[in-house]
Amino acid sequence: LLIFTEWMDTRRYLEKQLSMVLAELVPNDPDATNRMATFHGGIGEERREEIKSAFNTDPAKHPLRLLLATDAAREGVNLQNHCADLFHFDLPWNPSRLEQRNGRIDRKLQRADVVRCHHFVFPDRPEDVVLRTLLAKTKRIHEELGSLSQVLENRISKRLEQRGIRRKEIDSLRKLLDDEDLDADARATFNRELDAGRVENVKLLTELEVLRGLLDKSKNELRLTPETFEAALSASLELSGSAPLKKNADGRFDFPYDDGVRGDPSWESTLDTLRPPRPRGVKLWDWRREAKPRPVVFADTGELDADAVHVHLEHRVVQRLLSRFMSQGFLHHDLSRANVLHTRAPQRRVVLLGKLALYGEGASRLHEEIVPVTAIWTEPAMRKAPLTLMGDRGEDTTLSLLEDALADTSLHHVDEALHQLLAPHVPLDVQQLLPQLKLRGDEAAARALAKLTERGAVEAKEMRAVIEAQQRAIKAQQHNKDGPGQLTLEFTREEAAQLEADRAWWTQRLVSLAREKEAEPLRIARSYEVKVTRLEPLGIVYLWPTTG
Repeated sequence: LLIFTEWMDTRRYLEKQLSMVLAELVPNDPDATNRMATFHGGIGEERREEIKSAFNTDPAKHPLRLLLATDAAREGVNLQNHCADLFHFDLPWNPSRLEQRNGRIDRKLQRADVVRCHHFVFPDRPEDVVLRTLLAKTKRIHEELGSLSQVLENRISKRLEQRGIRRKEIDSLRKLLDDEDLDADARATFNRELDAGRVENVKLLTELEVLRGLLDKSKNELRLTPETFEAALSASLELSGSAPLKKNADGRFDFPYDDGVRGDPSWESTLDTLRPPRPRGVKLWDWRREAKPRPVVFADTGELDADAVHVHLEHRVVQRLLSRFMSQGFLHHDLSRANVLHTRAPQRRVVLLGKLALYGEGASRLHEEIVPVTAIWTEPAMRKAPLTLMGDRGEDTTLSLLEDALADTSLHHVDEALHQLLAPHVPLDVQQLLPQLKLRGDEAAARALAKLTERGAVEAKEMRAVIEAQQRAIKAQQHNKDGPGQLTLEFTREEAAQLEADRAWWTQRLVSLAREKEAEPLRIARSYEVKVTRLEPLGIVYLWPTTG
């Protein structure tokens, strides 16, 4: 249960009363001190994270049940994992703040079908008419726009915070909340804000569709699946002298802590990202000794539980393993030069693999890919011409056979006699296939260069649009603050000083934005310029039939 309070005094009162109730309900409770927690602006970042983790943990594994919160918790805090009930012990005057509070549990990854957000009402009290209207306004925000018109929000907040709810003013307050007393100019502004909000909603939905398309495209180009991801990490662990990832019955993977990296001090800080959160008061070295790394998963589970870690390409453990794999994977046991595997296909085949890398300014890696060339292999004595490449269909078949052979350990064992037969022919085979690899690499580099140039142009254009939007927003703000309507308001000394400071900053910012509008798009486009192209042969692989 999540309970929001407006005031610290109210929070302390509730904390005292609920502690007494809990003590009566569960006498001699060993977890009494951990049943309830408070979330307020005075706690540090470490304590905030500890409370969030405990509140989102499976109730069978942590005793925390009640969370008392001030408005310090109304933004940027996910509390929905096992909580679907919220109470506003007292209500804020601002409808947006009320909606932000509800959003702590009424959000994605909420397990419950229904979320219940409660507040207290006295049926016979006229003032509660205003509260009911306030709640109706919040519902409208949620259903229509997701945010309240700034004009109305300012009017409602200022009126209620200054004078509260007075019985003789209830009718005028209701009209204020229902937007019935807006003059023509305010009504026009309000309608413009509503229309702009709807346009922004459509724009965001359109951008989401674009992002989904980009995600699918990147997955296809990288061929990044949970299976290939796990295989790459396991291979890197084995190159490091550790055991591979071990799959559990529940589909999660155990990290080889006891059977690999344990005892290597350089791994400790990296493994901290896999351990459960460190409890308050526990020393770092004690925590590391007792807390083993949690299992890892390669797909989003849709839950906020802390039982497993969803690893991704930017995770510290992944970054460390893949960097080692990419730098040393092709140097292990001389695998960088020649290898032979069995295949169940009848023809003898050979594959020459190269790595194409494009570098930009400061040796930044802009693009990298594996470039293969494939051919049917024959003994040099039988060749009337150099090895010739297969067509697209034959090459696809050969690469599929290569992947199958690498994945099937029964095809890895090759007699020493076959090694001795092929080893003398490796230099000639590489020599004959290298020109084709160079041609294939040039074609791949040209395609990559075109994509990089296009990407640089698109990002430069988008940056220019962002800067122009900032310029328009500042100019609109200047117009609003300097317009005729502003003259009718009375400013305090502090407000007047702040307005002058704002005006000075807007002027400075417009000058700097004019410079950025020219320099930033150019800088982005240049960051995609290719300075160096390298194509390196990685190795040659022979696929030898298991029969014949």
